[in-house]
Amino acid sequence: MKLKNPMLVVTDIDRTVEFYKRVLGLHVIMDFGANKTLTGGLALQTVETYGDFIGTNEISFGSNSFELYFEEDDFDKFAEKLKSYDVEYVHPVLEHAWGQRVVRFYDPDKHIVEVGENMKAVCRRFLDSGMTPEQAAERMGVPMKFVNACIR
Repeated sequence: MKLKNPMLVVTDIDRTVEFYKRVLGLHVIMDFGANKTLTGGLALQTVETYGDFIGTNEISFGSNSFELYFEEDDFDKFAEKLKSYDVEYVHPVLEHAWGQRVVRFYDPDKHIVEVGENMKAVCRRFLDSGMTPEQAAERMGVPMKFVNACIR
């Protein structure tokens, strides 16, 4: 058994492709018309065809029970760029208890997208601020092995 792709059901596949292209830099790598696969393995399926697949048109959007998670090496640059797009935020940039900065927003069909600071970048940010490797490991809640790998 092997997981192949997460798939989002969407109301307007072209609008959704354009959103993921502009905001996150994804591109179509497989195009079957009503189903498109983007870089990273994200698949999109039209709501009409998906309704046929499952035998019902009772498909809901915006349940806040699922998100797509991305990491960004240059988080500050991404967060600034995101301000220029017309996105609905779940929340603005925040910092989790372990130090990772994240932002969550909705795609056109109210699927949650999270973009987080790359965890190695979090570690380097802490070390660059003057924390010892031990302090960074404690602050992030990670083993010293992870911090040591970030130092290399």
